[in-house]
Amino acid sequence: MNRIAEFLPILTTLLAAVFTREMFQHYRRRKTKYFLWWTIGIITFGLGTLSESINLLFGWSEFNLRFWYITGALLGGFTLAQGTVYLLMPERFGDWTTVIWIIFVCVAATCVILTPLTIPEDFNGKLSGEVFEWQWVRLFSPFINTYAFVFSFGGAVYSANKYFQQIDKEARFIGNIYISAGTLLPGIGGFYTKIGYVEVLFVTELIGLFLIYRGYRIIKFNRE
Repeated sequence: MNRIAEFLPILTTLLAAVFTREMFQHYRRRKTKYFLWWTIGIITFGLGTLSESINLLFGWSEFNLRFWYITGALLGGFTLAQGTVYLLMPERFGDWTTVIWIIFVCVAATCVILTPLTIPEDFNGKLSGEVFEWQWVRLFSPFINTYAFVFSFGGAVYSANKYFQQIDKEARFIGNIYISAGTLLPGIGGFYTKIGYVEVLFVTELIGLFLIYRGYRIIKFNRE
């Protein structure tokens, strides 16, 4: 089962590519900041699973580890959440939080790039921040993930509740249920990664992205 799970990032990357294409076309029609950030979010999500695919197909490398950590732990959740911020909050709030979090992520990414690595003798070649010599570098991601959870998951739940009792908005309610579940799963996988079960992340990434994609399409076709 673990061996099968190792190949799931390839499927997730392909799904992210399809999703990115649809989101970018949608953004070109709507030209809104929230669609722009959601598109960036799906791109960074796909880059994270691409690095996991590279690790599987070509083996572990220091560059790919750092790339994986930056795109996944630092950028993936933040960029998706920022789209929801621009959708639900005043634009000024979105602009200020964008500046603040971009600075925060840049500092964190710089530390990830600069930290020496400590490779144990029994190293299994899996992607993990456990090999960072500066373990305090891993303390950046909980702040980002909390912010992402509040706005991505919380925003989807808020929207689902908003449309719950509106008869003509049933599709939007269902779509947001899918999205809220989808945004929650990668965070669960990230927890298991921290305790050594990275294969759980591969499963939750694929299911999570599929649920987000499914919810997006339900809402999109209901509007059109």
